[in-house]
Amino acid sequence: MLIRPIEKLSEMIEVEELQKEIWGVDEREILPALAMIPVTKIGGLLLGAFDNDQMIGFVFAFPGFESGRRILHSDMLAVKREYRSQGIGHQLKLAQRTRALEQGIDTITWTFDPLQSLNAHLNFGKLGVICDRYYMNFYGETSSFLHSTGTDRMWVTWQLNSERVNERIHGETPHHPSLVDAQAIVTMNEQQEPMEREAGSFTQRCVDIPSDINNLITNNPELGLRWRVATRNAFSNALEEGFIVEDFYLVKRDSISCGRYLLTKPLST
Repeated sequence: MLIRPIEKLSEMIEVEELQKEIWGVDEREILPALAMIPVTKIGGLLLGAFDNDQMIGFVFAFPGFESGRRILHSDMLAVKREYRSQGIGHQLKLAQRTRALEQGIDTITWTFDPLQSLNAHLNFGKLGVICDRYYMNFYGETSSFLHSTGTDRMWVTWQLNSERVNERIHGETPHHPSLVDAQAIVTMNEQQEPMEREAGSFTQRCVDIPSDINNLITNNPELGLRWRVATRNAFSNALEEGFIVEDFYLVKRDSISCGRYLLTKPLST
């Protein structure tokens, strides 16, 4: 596998086709190749992963400003279905980080669906992002089969040179002995239903999600919607109170496998 910049129009047209294949969206909802050309000329990053001459994935980011500082916002990351679970998405993000640092940029932001456990594991566990913002139905209604429960998104921040990020990208994941004891404000019962609990005065909270929300939605769309509402309430309320989403774990409790977010509230100074 080779990761390199995508600069040819013909390859940008391949990116168009990958968007339609991976997200299942209509033509009007893809980023067109003709828009990619000027964005990459003004500091945007469009990197492709190739198996010999075949494009098997890409990552795309455009330049921006946040709090007066230059950043990149990573708008899309995609890998063809038959090449997933091979670490290609991880390698694309690391290549993106290297290129950003070469440009003198130390922060990348992006959004993702908090119900997608594999993405959460990559973002928090392997890359070391943090989240302090949650947006309800960020992209509105779309034609994608992945958006049947809406387009709620976590907005995450990747501080490329931080100690936390350097530890994560080198495989160092801290153990949180308090994880089991932290207050779970959304948990899962044996029927895979979300169980909401009252938030107390704890400085740590947990939010559980299904380990495979896509399969759950396929079998029970109504249950998928219940998970969206329960987690939306939990994240929105916690972040409004000053919590940040700090970590994500794949856990097994009795006979239940799920994903678990850890939220912490920084001490006031």
